[in-house]
Amino acid sequence: MAGCALASRAFAWPQQPIRILVAYPPGGLSDEIARSIARQLSAQLDNAVVVQNRAGAGGTIAMGALARSPPDGHTLCFSAISPLVLSPLLGPVSYDPQRDIAAVISVMVTPVLVIGTPAFTGTDFADLLAQAKARPGALRWATSGRGTLGHIVAKLVALHGGIRITHIPYKGGGPQLTDALGGQFELLSTNVAPLQLRHVARGRFKPLAVGAPSRLAVLPEVPTLAELGFPEANLTSVFGLFAPAATPDAVLTTLNAELDRIVAQPQIRGRLLAANNVPTGGSREDFSRLIAEQSRSFRRLFESDKPDR
Repeated sequence: MAGCALASRAFAWPQQPIRILVAYPPGGLSDEIARSIARQLSAQLDNAVVVQNRAGAGGTIAMGALARSPPDGHTLCFSAISPLVLSPLLGPVSYDPQRDIAAVISVMVTPVLVIGTPAFTGTDFADLLAQAKARPGALRWATSGRGTLGHIVAKLVALHGGIRITHIPYKGGGPQLTDALGGQFELLSTNVAPLQLRHVARGRFKPLAVGAPSRLAVLPEVPTLAELGFPEANLTSVFGLFAPAATPDAVLTTLNAELDRIVAQPQIRGRLLAANNVPTGGSREDFSRLIAEQSRSFRRLFESDKPDR
């Protein structure tokens, strides 16, 4: 706790409750992990830490609120990196990803699952392609919003598969899952999570493909998008915590150290691994480098393929 004491003497931090803005609705794995982190951070700092859900617009609502917050170490945001590396390529956002946002720590890497809902009459990914070619635009593909990784997966499958689908954007995982079970659309790209996997096990969803470096142990018969001939769409979601860019460096360093301890704890790691997510952690510099690399990669992709301009 020496780092925390140093930050407190230099900046009188923390002086008030710390807010963690969560870019997703309540009830999903991301919200659960953010709340677990908040509870542990509160205990480690002996300071109140509260969670506020700011869902919508592919995470840009929460990220915009973070950018407008005082850079005093009392506001953080838990989000995928999509609002920093994807959303700015799709349209105007209310913040500058490089100027306004500081990466604090990477928390987890989440595979993407492409599923067929009760409305999908096919059985595998080949049927998805065949139906989309036979009836352009008839298949409705839902995601957590425009500019999210699931949306880009859908667009890249359409682009490189020579098909046309209808995108159905949602504000988060909870509402889209309810509608998926009701057959309100045929296809869904979603982060892998226990609830979705339970519905797969019960036969309510048909797993068609995963975005992951290799097949998931829990779904060994489901091929990766790379195996299916779509390496461009074989993407995973990276989640972490962020702060306003002008937050004092000593506070950001202390936050990284405290949060790295939390991500390494057995209960957090176990919860993530049980949900087929990979715990990460690590330095601010490594997380910033990853974001910069993915930003350059997606920019090159958009310049060459232009998915959904």
